Amino acid sequence: MAKILKIYPENPQENFINEAVKVLENGGVIIYPSDTIYTIGCDIYNHKAMERLAQIKGIKLDKHKFSIICNDLSHLSEFTKPIETATFRFLKAHLPGAFTFILEANRNLPTSYKGHKTVGIRVPDHVVPQLIVEKLGHPIVSTTIHADDEILEYSTDPELIAEKYDKLVDLVIDSGYGDNTASTIVDLTSGEPEILRQGKGIL
Repeated sequence: MAKILKIYPENPQENFINEAVKVLENGGVIIYPSDTIYTIGCDIYNHKAMERLAQIKGIKLDKHKFSIICNDLSHLSEFTKPIETATFRFLKAHLPGAFTFILEANRNLPTSYKGHKTVGIRVPDHVVPQLIVEKLGHPIVSTTIHADDEILEYSTDPELIAEKYDKLVDLVIDSGYGDNTASTIVDLTSGEPEILRQGKGIL
């Protein structure tokens, strides 16, 4: 059964953040809040955890398009090819925020990203995932909570989310009701922003 931790952004308890980090370090899969919808994630460097994440999504790991969650832009050079100054300024102007930016990947991506030529980068404007990444020392991955119906109620209510994913994940972080609009996906691989999916973020 998944443990539930109530961590509110107004007063995120350090011991609870540390507990979430420990779950990730031990190969666990967690559900956590963001500035958009609740998402499922794990340690980007834990291959077995990534396999679990893919299984939860019902896909093969080599077919995944999991986004990389950073707490700032300092991790970009670890995963992406060199970015032009204008593109970096554009990213800096819109992050943290409700965007997923698609960038060209370099060869340093973890083995779970083998063969990926591009990668989605997220810096959520939410203190909980920012603190988790900061404490962990490197990014985590993110994938949306899968909806089985059109009501989507459980994608905003953490108690319903915990009930649905109770036997699939190790930890659910309850930060109150989430949004029901996903991030805006913007492709920056050509140098010019191209919106692939309009979501919460407005350019």
